[in-house]
Amino acid sequence: MSGSPDDDRLDELREKKKEQLKQRKQQGGGDPEAAQQAQREQAEQQKQALLRQHLTDGARKRLNTIKMSKPEFAEKAEQQILALAQSGRLQEQIDEEQMKELLRELKPDSQSFNVRRR
Repeated sequence: MSGSPDDDRLDELREKKKEQLKQRKQQGGGDPEAAQQAQREQAEQQKQALLRQHLTDGARKRLNTIKMSKPEFAEKAEQQILALAQSGRLQEQIDEEQMKELLRELKPDSQSFNVRRR
């Protein structure tokens, strides 16, 4: 019965639908990665907004300087600041002196060795 115009039309619609499904599957393969990337970018933007809200310009400059030389240490400092902000322990913005103190507290104790020769 494929000779009738209605059957031909149905076959065309089925083929179009199959093509649309194929395209969706192909686009869907990269979609989870794009969604994860978008989620990471959104989280980073939220983090930066919170830091802008809780740090003065001087403290933010100091943190950015540290981020250039020691990114892991700067990340720890950012996490600490965000934890303080989310727990409600920050009543005012952190200034540069408070940032220095926070960084000193986060800095791992460096052990110095004195070698004495006899």
